[in-house]
Amino acid sequence: MIKSLFSFLRSKKRIIFVESLEDQNSFIEKIKNQNILGLDTEFDWRSTYFPVLSLLQISTNKNIFLVDFLNFKKVKKLKEILENKDILKILHSSRSDSTVLSNCLDIFINNVFDIQQAERLISNGEIFNYGNLVQKYLDIRLNKSETNSNWLKRPLSDDQMKYASEDVNYLIEIFKAQKKILMTNQLKKIFELSQQEISNGNERLDKSRFKKRKNKLSPLGREIFLWRENLAKNENIPPNYIFKENNLSSLVKLTKEDKKKCEKKVFKIIGDSKYSREFISKFV
Repeated sequence: MIKSLFSFLRSKKRIIFVESLEDQNSFIEKIKNQNILGLDTEFDWRSTYFPVLSLLQISTNKNIFLVDFLNFKKVKKLKEILENKDILKILHSSRSDSTVLSNCLDIFINNVFDIQQAERLISNGEIFNYGNLVQKYLDIRLNKSETNSNWLKRPLSDDQMKYASEDVNYLIEIFKAQKKILMTNQLKKIFELSQQEISNGNERLDKSRFKKRKNKLSPLGREIFLWRENLAKNENIPPNYIFKENNLSSLVKLTKEDKKKCEKKVFKIIGDSKYSREFISKFV
């Protein structure tokens, strides 16, 4: 059954917790004909290569939906809605959310307005977090104490539910306020910047990470970096679990040493014997 939560917010929006397959049809029916949606995600990304989506929050002018993606995975009709170019999506710091949605749900959102990008233009380059924008435009101070809480635990606490609801509740209102400030050519620029953020977020994780570092790496360093990246991806662990980024240059130097001499040094850096043996067989 869909759970309605009425007491969390000062607004009159109905908060609906979508936690089972039975809830999906009702949820989809309520959002499919909307022309504007607010979007946010709550996820965990501490011990895996790929993010683990906990909640997808969607706001309309009347409702807030907290969709529990620990209970179900991909929703075809939701993908169609979020990829629909005729529906405007409002986000804050859209790159991270697009990364989560593309990797976890194979959803590539478009027609996006990023309120953080808009505020950078309005405030001459200053970067505002979501709480700052809520306070600036709506004079509401948010409690952000649940930011780093465990989003994989169930049941979610009331504080987590409130936090997740507030994170999406004010997006559309802030967009409308910013739209009144921005001129037509500025709005066009924001949509272009927002789409660029989304495109960056939609890139494959290994490609995105390599792009940021390749110009600082030697040819061999690039090979080792990509080896670690592929290994981490295949085992779904953070790359730093294999070896830390600041040890990459040391490993490059070790490849020039005698195999027997470098074995202990490689093991000291990498630790795991399986990964160490694989590194030695490939690069030494």
